[in-house]
Amino acid sequence: MSDISAPRQPEEIWEATRSQLRLQMTKGTYETWVRDTAFVAHEDGTFVIGVPNAYAKDWLSLRLRPLVKRTLAGVAGRAVDVTFIVQAARSVGVIEAPETPLLDLDPGVEIPVTTMPAREGANLNPRYTFQHFIVGSSNRMAHAVAMSVAERPGTAYNPLFLYGGSGLGKTHLLQAIGHEVQPTGRRVLYVASEDFTNDLISAIRTQTTDQFRAKYRSIDLLLIDDVHFIAGKEQTQEEFFHTFNALHTANRQIVLTSDRPPQAIPTLEERLRSRFGWGMIVDVQPPNLETRIAILQSKAASLGRHVPDDVLALIAQRAHRNIRDLEGALTKVLAHAELLKRPLTTALVEDALAYLVSAQPKPSPEAILDLAATYFGVSVDELTGRDRSAKIALQRQIVMHVMREETGASLSQIGAILGGRDHTTIIHGCDRVAGGIERDGEIARQVIELRARLYEPVRVR
Repeated sequence: MSDISAPRQPEEIWEATRSQLRLQMTKGTYETWVRDTAFVAHEDGTFVIGVPNAYAKDWLSLRLRPLVKRTLAGVAGRAVDVTFIVQAARSVGVIEAPETPLLDLDPGVEIPVTTMPAREGANLNPRYTFQHFIVGSSNRMAHAVAMSVAERPGTAYNPLFLYGGSGLGKTHLLQAIGHEVQPTGRRVLYVASEDFTNDLISAIRTQTTDQFRAKYRSIDLLLIDDVHFIAGKEQTQEEFFHTFNALHTANRQIVLTSDRPPQAIPTLEERLRSRFGWGMIVDVQPPNLETRIAILQSKAASLGRHVPDDVLALIAQRAHRNIRDLEGALTKVLAHAELLKRPLTTALVEDALAYLVSAQPKPSPEAILDLAATYFGVSVDELTGRDRSAKIALQRQIVMHVMREETGASLSQIGAILGGRDHTTIIHGCDRVAGGIERDGEIARQVIELRARLYEPVRVR
């Protein structure tokens, strides 16, 4: 067994250790945390290793030290210890006074903003205001909570976590809160989670972590879009954890969006998942037909175009998955009318949006019945039969509602498919579900999920 006093000097032992670590780590981990380290001293069995900044010091000390220590002992041939210090520009033997450790920062400490203040204007899109947000049954709760946060930031629902599919208005609500708060003199910053990550990487490389902390921890309202993208990125989650704590402890508002709730984000650290649930978690659901028509009316008015109601209704039926698709469909229809010199009619909509029809064929009432039976875990006979138990009756009424909204079938047609029921029964069922969507989140969820399954992507051969 070799000894630390063997011919190899401590500097050589550290270089050999770095070579070993390079083989044991991913390229990104090694280049970020180990490549720029340097041997400084060896005292009483402890290797003192210099690192370029406080963030690297904390990361190596808290996350990588066991691996480094074990590898170093293997190379040295004896039990050793290791400690990390901040060192100026890799000049061996020249040690800076230690910086304030990034991860040990007291969350309540005020950080001056003179070095890197939040960007002026807070990166907000002028179109994304509450005044331009169309409220419907699918987003009424999210809108109400967002308004409450804007009125009392830092006191009501902190953090606010909005989740839902792409193009449903989460970013609009997020930035609307910023627009509402900014005139009060509070400092507001909107960023996508990828921008947060990129800023962090840049700060590590340029040794400007103090400015990074000043930017993110000294504002009054932090708006983070698509926070699910930080999952699996260890150093980003580490920094965001401490940024979150600093802001929350100081009663500063945090608003986050994601495509799924915190508990459904894989590889998200449990401590972040827990903190995201401290305030309010609200889903933003796909808009129903009436809301889609209202969105199209608002969009057409903003463009200064008069579009007949039957044209808007058909566009709303064809483009239903999200608001982005909806507005894109209207733009396409208007472009067709202008370029081809054709009037705005339903025939024009059929031509302009033929790509939607081919990709998403209109479901038949029978197909909806079969899918609903699978979705609810019951048989078709139970849905069409005479069972009047509360559970089956509600499921049957949801089928009536979806058939009516998605196929345009007549009341008598729907009644015939559902076991020969008369039109008054169908009207009652549809009305009950329409009202339930407004009041009962479980009914709304079932209707939305059933509709979504109807239009799952079709593989075009």
